[in-house]
Amino acid sequence: MTTQKIKNYLDEKGIEYTVSRHSNAYTAQEVASKAHISGKEFAKTVIITMSNRLVMCVLPASYRVDFNLLKEALGTNDISLATETEFKFIFPDCEIGAMPPFGNLYDMDVYVAESLTNNEKIAFNAGTHTETIKMNYSDFKNLVNPRIIKFSKKEFTFPGDPSERWSHDY
Repeated sequence: MTTQKIKNYLDEKGIEYTVSRHSNAYTAQEVASKAHISGKEFAKTVIITMSNRLVMCVLPASYRVDFNLLKEALGTNDISLATETEFKFIFPDCEIGAMPPFGNLYDMDVYVAESLTNNEKIAFNAGTHTETIKMNYSDFKNLVNPRIIKFSKKEFTFPGDPSERWSHDY
């Protein structure tokens, strides 16, 4: 079931959103596919260790974190991908890997990839591997107040299409 924390927060703020169910999915691309959402519109949450603290990076499912761009944007080399062991205690109401992109609810800084900001709507894991929430990006931005930076590259997204086999800076 969707984490009550996120639903309560959105309801208290008067935000319009929809909750959708899909079969179990564990990767962001798989969730987007099963939920019939574009990989560009589905926001995945990646937890990063930066200078001995955890921060949340949010980017389209069809993109990947470029750690060189992230280090440059944040002005530090002390950045690495966090392990599940490092962050699972922060999200006790969520299944591991299904955290919603609301770091503000978990006392975490949030960095949003510039590549996500062009979407009118975004969808994301609702705390489980079987539910997504879809809402206006502008509402998300106003609620979370993330820092928007360039730190993602588009990944291969269309099997069999050789024109999509390279990464692009965004």
